[in-house]
Amino acid sequence: MLDSWQVTTKRVNAMKRTIREKMIYIGAGAGLVCFALYGLLPGSFAGGLVGLGIAGKMMGTPVAAGIAARMLLAIFMLLGILVSGLLFVGAGSVVGWILGLAADQVQTVRIGMKTHQPGVK
Repeated sequence: MLDSWQVTTKRVNAMKRTIREKMIYIGAGAGLVCFALYGLLPGSFAGGLVGLGIAGKMMGTPVAAGIAARMLLAIFMLLGILVSGLLFVGAGSVVGWILGLAADQVQTVRIGMKTHQPGVK
C-alpha cells in the first residue's frame, strides 16, 4: 500500500514530465516561428553562396548557367535552409527545456512547502 508521500511524489513526477514536455513543444514552436521570420532567407543565401563557391571550384569561376551548376546550387540552398531550421528549432527546444526545468524546480519547492510537516523527516 502506498502512503501519501509516495502518491504525492508520483503526481509531482508526472506533472514535471508534462510541464517539461509542454515547454519543449512551446520552445520548438517559437523556434519555428523565428526561423520563418529570420532564418529562411539568410539560410538560403548562405547555402547559395557555399554552392556557388563549390560550383565555381568544380566548373570554373564564371559559372555557366548549365543544369549541373543549377542543381548543385539548389541542393546547397536547400541544405542551408535545412541547417538554419535545425538550429532555430533546436535552440528553441533547448530554451524551452531549460525553462521547463526551472518551472519544475519552482513547483517542487512549492509542493514541498505545502506537504512539509514539522518534526517529520
